[in-house]
Amino acid sequence: MNPGTGLEYAPRGLIGGLTAQGNTTVEPELSMLWPPGYAMITARLFSPHDSITERHRDYWTIIEPTLDRFANAPLSAAVLGVTGMSYLAGKDEEDRQVAGIEDARGYPFVTCARAITDALRALGAERIGLVSPYPADMTEASTAYWSSRGFTVAQISGPSAAESTFHPIYGITASSAHDALSRLRDSPLDAIVMLGTGMPTLAPIAKAAGWDGPPVMSSVLCLAWRAILAIEGEAPSAANVMRWINGTDWTPLRP
Repeated sequence: MNPGTGLEYAPRGLIGGLTAQGNTTVEPELSMLWPPGYAMITARLFSPHDSITERHRDYWTIIEPTLDRFANAPLSAAVLGVTGMSYLAGKDEEDRQVAGIEDARGYPFVTCARAITDALRALGAERIGLVSPYPADMTEASTAYWSSRGFTVAQISGPSAAESTFHPIYGITASSAHDALSRLRDSPLDAIVMLGTGMPTLAPIAKAAGWDGPPVMSSVLCLAWRAILAIEGEAPSAANVMRWINGTDWTPLRP
């Protein structure tokens, strides 16, 4: 049972969010997903490198000192709002890092990739499709990661990014993400995962709620779902993950 925090704006839980330095999507989407009584404070992961791969490798080494930036804030959980870091670290290193942080900090630490894994397993999904905003090397690393977790990546669809933007992923529109998602609608898949926390996903997921295609989830959706379950002491289940996938409690974006 969650005892609450006593905080004015986060009486049910305060969540510490780690985000990539230039990400313009993850915080707005998480803010739309948190149930009433939950709030988030954030710290930015930083790397001087230009490539996504190099930045993600750097981010992995500074998780602990970045968590220190929350000082003694009474966190109920912390979340890692970057999915690509887990692909490069690999599942064993990711699991080791998460266990070490939770032991040292005394609160749940949730990564996007592990949250997606829990959601797929709760649904009994094995054959999955990906909507990937990444360049080819990161998409390949992603496929290898999901295979290591026991899933079969059967199809991949990619959205187009807007030209002349400060970052190719953060320039993707919800409409483009929805188009990429729609291309997987009739595929024989157990679930579709919209990858990355920089691509807008909530409007496409809301549009897909109740459609005749596979259930659709995303990095950010699963991150929020799993963090709330951890705080509330609730185990993952098909029922609670489908509640989030169907947008039962966050439907303002549904057309």
